[in-house]
Amino acid sequence: SDQMQVMMTTPHDVYGIETSILRLTNTYGPGMRVKDARQTFVGIWIQKILKGEDFEVWGGDQLRDFNYVDDVVDAFLKVAINKKANGEIFNLGSDEVITLNELADTIIHVNGSGNYKIRKFPEDRKKIDIGDYYSDYSKINELLEWHPSVDIKEGLRKTLDYYMKHGEYYF
Repeated sequence: SDQMQVMMTTPHDVYGIETSILRLTNTYGPGMRVKDARQTFVGIWIQKILKGEDFEVWGGDQLRDFNYVDDVVDAFLKVAINKKANGEIFNLGSDEVITLNELADTIIHVNGSGNYKIRKFPEDRKKIDIGDYYSDYSKINELLEWHPSVDIKEGLRKTLDYYMKHGEYYF
């Protein structure tokens, strides 16, 4: 929100404190919350597919982009050590903008099995859905030469492998 942005930029603008802001879209990977959908729908999809259960896709045509956690950490590190980042606001995003249905199909393909059901949005949830949301990361690419390096299939493979091994601690 605008109020949050003002709160975050004030230390830099008023007091000269070195700050930067990174706006994340959909970060996924090992260690993310998978026991429920409180923070991300991707986590609950992964949990259900690894338990052999169907998962639900609400709508399905919404466009999103996703960043693997290692790419996000790389962006934070580049911002932390580069003076050009001081006072800047950066969006993280991906070159792979896909529908939620395509994401569901990709998870199933990478896993080798699974099913999902497309559901209509409940009216109360439809009001708060963000619709299509994906980000333009050109600014951080131009200033700091950051770009995502892990594609969605590779990132999902690493994530699924992690939860196959360690899921009992997360589910």
